[in-house]
Amino acid sequence: MTNRIFNFNAGPATLPLEVLREVQAELLDFQGTGMSILEISHRSKEFQQVLDDAKQDIRDLLHLSDDFGICFMAGGGTLQFSCVPVNFLTPGTIGAYAVTGSFADKALEEARKVGETAVVYSSREHGYNRVPLPAEIVLPERCAYLHITGNNTIEGTEYFAYPETGDIPLVADLSSDILSRPIPTDRFSLIYAGVQKNIGPAGAVLVLAKKQFLEGRSGNIPVMLNYETLMKKDSTYNTPPVFAIYIVGKVVRWLKEHGGLEAREKVNRAKARLVYDAVDAHADFYRGKADKDCRSLMNVTFNLPTEELEAAFVTEAKICQLGGLKGHRSVGGIRASIYNAMPVEGCQALADFMERFWKEHH
Repeated sequence: MTNRIFNFNAGPATLPLEVLREVQAELLDFQGTGMSILEISHRSKEFQQVLDDAKQDIRDLLHLSDDFGICFMAGGGTLQFSCVPVNFLTPGTIGAYAVTGSFADKALEEARKVGETAVVYSSREHGYNRVPLPAEIVLPERCAYLHITGNNTIEGTEYFAYPETGDIPLVADLSSDILSRPIPTDRFSLIYAGVQKNIGPAGAVLVLAKKQFLEGRSGNIPVMLNYETLMKKDSTYNTPPVFAIYIVGKVVRWLKEHGGLEAREKVNRAKARLVYDAVDAHADFYRGKADKDCRSLMNVTFNLPTEELEAAFVTEAKICQLGGLKGHRSVGGIRASIYNAMPVEGCQALADFMERFWKEHH
């Protein structure tokens, strides 16, 4: 496969080549059924095994206790912005939000349509350049939950120390850093993550939630937004995103076979170091957006001195088989998304290109 590039797109994103080859090999005949996984019934024993295996591997990777349930939903992370307040922001309570990026702000806006909210932290005035320290979060009385965005895909910041919430449930959007490193799962009441960045293709959302947190949801919640119902129905209240779940299962098995999350964190930190070192080597030319202590391991963001240079960077990088480096349309600049499946060689190739580009254009 000599025509494959290093794909730095933010999502859908690069997938492990080993996984893609497995999928290719069994696409026409899944496990001797004479059917593709694209054709198989979600009520079949074969798909139930796919679902069970994926959930068990996720549980193993995160060392999840039996207190947690696991399910898959459709609708992307954006639907979760509504699901969370619809389920938990009951009359007389307040949803607390730490606003650390564009997607965190969108989550807040959806919650405001449902009930009372409080912004307990915001870095908007500073261009979303950082996430809060735990001590900076003060929760209001009557707090139903605190919602955070673990990794800010557009801005390139990430939590490495999570807020202390005591008895207040902590809810997290981990769409762009799920399964990239170990996390203290017991600190969270609910985690959701669109799978299309780190662990699969577009089309599914992974939900991890403490079972007790989901109990007693109102019967007035629309059924496809009701976490309790969807969890009890084991992701199959209706037809789930079968193919996306199948790919997730392949990717999480790949993660287990390559040393789990402890090993993955070491690789991800090494990859990020390569690219950030290239940024810092010429900091007047490659102008990082995030505070250094909040720099994301998943999304490296920076600007160049002019928009013309940024356009040239993207164009010349593509010629060098480095794709998907244009920053989000809302902020511009450059963004290198270096999720789990991005090999070290890809980050080294990008760092080498950055050095050459600087020599030619500074």
